[in-house]
This record gives sequence, structure tokens and C-alpha cells, in this order.
Amino acid sequence: MAKAKRKATAPDSSVDFDTRMERLESIVGELEGGGLALEPAIERYQEGIELLKECHGVLSGFKQQVEELTRDAEEALRPFESDPDLDELES
Repeated sequence: MAKAKRKATAPDSSVDFDTRMERLESIVGELEGGGLALEPAIERYQEGIELLKECHGVLSGFKQQVEELTRDAEEALRPFESDPDLDELES
């Protein structure tokens, strides 16, 4: 029996995270319902795995963005060495 080739597709950037999660939840519901034949169930499972990978990628990107923004904010809030109020802040 030959293995089915999986298509390597790039995530659709027009689909947002929430839409992906809703679709993933729908797939989980279908699979848990048990009413699917084997082949459609495998197709849904594959689609779910791809959606899961995409969601992890999106979350990783958001995490990096938050970390960068936090570093920028911390840098912006750091007092200047020549700030006359610096001595008062350290006391």
C-alpha cells in the first residue's frame, strides 16, 4: 500500500489565529463525535495537525513581538545617568 503524499502548504496569512482555532475546535468535535469514516477522519486529523502547527507558529511570533516590545519599553523607561532625579530614585 502506497503512502499518501502530504502537500507542503504555506500558512494562509489571510486567515487569522482565531479563525484557525475555531476550525481546529470544529475538527476536534467532528473526530470526537465518531461519525466519520476512516478516510475523512484521517483527512480531518491531518488538517488539524497543520492548523496546530500554524497556531504554534503564530503564537511564537506574537511571543517574540511581546518580548521585543517589553525590551523597548524597559529601555525607554530607564533613567538617564545625568538625570538630576536619579539619586532620589535610587534612595
